[in-house]
Amino acid sequence: MPVDPRAVLIRPAPEPDGTVAYGDHPDQVADLRRPAGTGPARPLVIVVHGGFWRVEYDRRHTGPLAAALAARGYPVAQLEYRRTGQPGGGWPGTLTDVVTGVARLPVLASEALPGRVTQAAPILIGHSAGGHLALYVAATAPATVGGVLALAPVADLGEAYRRNLDSGAVAALLGGGPAEVPDRYAAADPRRLVPMRARTVVMHGAEDQQVPAEISRSFVTEARAAGSDISLVELPGCEHFGLIDPESPAWPRVLDVLRSLHDDH
Repeated sequence: MPVDPRAVLIRPAPEPDGTVAYGDHPDQVADLRRPAGTGPARPLVIVVHGGFWRVEYDRRHTGPLAAALAARGYPVAQLEYRRTGQPGGGWPGTLTDVVTGVARLPVLASEALPGRVTQAAPILIGHSAGGHLALYVAATAPATVGGVLALAPVADLGEAYRRNLDSGAVAALLGGGPAEVPDRYAAADPRRLVPMRARTVVMHGAEDQQVPAEISRSFVTEARAAGSDISLVELPGCEHFGLIDPESPAWPRVLDVLRSLHDDH
């Protein structure tokens, strides 16, 4: 029987080594994972989860990915944020939470995991809606970001709205369509925020049914033309969830790209 690619969303993972708060709300937190081994302190890797910004999806589904990265020697933080469907989520709270978390987590993690995390600007790994949020932080708070690995990101909010991805997810995030709240799209849409200073790699599965790969192709082309340090890695035969599944054929490629971003940082 074929394996359900969504199985990673509910696969058990080891408990994190600790949780830190970057704000006062219960969802303004991040789970920390100590890197395996005894090597020197390294920059933090912050995982920004997807789920089309909706409250039904939280950071727990990135547990297998985060545990696999920690096993490879990376200090990892799984960032949580307020989401649509809960008080404070959507515009602007979802976006400001991630900006704040990314800025504060390197210090919080270095204090919680002494000797294992530097306070250098972190590498962001964002998947799907989390990829949008990672790109947004890199564009609007570039000094806090050392690099971005955007996995199947919702990189063009206007196009995602037109395609009605996940039955109105973008309208739920921003409070309407581009004609209704144009200023919000101008402020939040990565397609409108290029060029970006941080080195960025976008990875997308050619068989993605949740976020079409064409969105990443167009975004990367435009971002590069605007002067961004950005590249696209498109994976034939890969769908949406394989990019965050350590048991998938795509995982070695994800690790290779992360290694290049982290080592160059």
